[in-house]
Amino acid sequence: MKMTRRSALALVAMTGMALNAGTALAADKLRIGKSIGSSFPFSGADLGKAKGFFAATGIDAEISVFRGDGQMQQALAAGVIDIGFGSGPSMGYAAKGVPAIAVAAMASEPRNMSLVVMKDGPIKTVDDLKGKRIGVTTAGSLTDWLTRRLSESKGWGPAGIDVTAMGEMRTRLAAMKSGELAGSVNSIQETWNLVENGEGRLLATFGDAVPDFHTHVIFAQRSLIKNNPELLKRFLQAWFTTTKFMKENREETVKLIAGIMSLPVSVIDKSYDYEMQMLSMDGAFNPKAIETIRKSLKDLEILDRVPEANELFMPGFAPVKL
Repeated sequence: MKMTRRSALALVAMTGMALNAGTALAADKLRIGKSIGSSFPFSGADLGKAKGFFAATGIDAEISVFRGDGQMQQALAAGVIDIGFGSGPSMGYAAKGVPAIAVAAMASEPRNMSLVVMKDGPIKTVDDLKGKRIGVTTAGSLTDWLTRRLSESKGWGPAGIDVTAMGEMRTRLAAMKSGELAGSVNSIQETWNLVENGEGRLLATFGDAVPDFHTHVIFAQRSLIKNNPELLKRFLQAWFTTTKFMKENREETVKLIAGIMSLPVSVIDKSYDYEMQMLSMDGAFNPKAIETIRKSLKDLEILDRVPEANELFMPGFAPVKL
């Protein structure tokens, strides 16, 4: 059978379309949960999806947002999500029996976490917080842990500051305005936004107070680890490709993250250096950070015992080499 040039080109085009369709059909759906929406590092999931980094590894990423670590861990326990972006202290949930465990470190010391108070309020220094009520997201969350850790570092014990779980920032802000709360532990973006709006004042950040720490980690369902470790490895490749892009492309990253978080570009630009200084480029766990978290889980009454390190994270997936 003779084939004209036009027919040949049409056949090539159709073949290409079929291959593309086959590739799309072959993509593995992966459900990713972010413990909070107001997080620069966690917004990297949306950035990675938008830039096609997940699709490039054959992953169809479905991203959802929760109201704190506790709720996200419940979703992992229920099998609603496969991957979770959460805090270092929530590694303790694995020791409580949640069928998910940390597989990679996302960020080191909490340079991106801050204490905010009302601009013209009575709190002038950290010493003024003794006995005062400070708002956090949920019990057992990073914001909870940091507040208790600060109280202990001041010699007040873990209950020297009245930690009050109140969920979203808008709820905590309303409580601050009414005088119900003296302040709140926020992401640096939330704090800079309040400062720019003339409502809040940055009281302190936690980076220097907790030097050996994992602020954020990546959790994976144990069923995913057992049944499809190759898919998990592809996800981690896509994630650390995303962090590499974020580090090497400040202007575009700031613009994209500002859109994802619905915040002014100026706020994200002020936050960028805080975030990138702590963001891991390969997911390797720091043994000193693991020790800090392991021992603090009992001290801060998140667990009733000091767990073994192997209860908190699964080796073999990090560091990731691109």
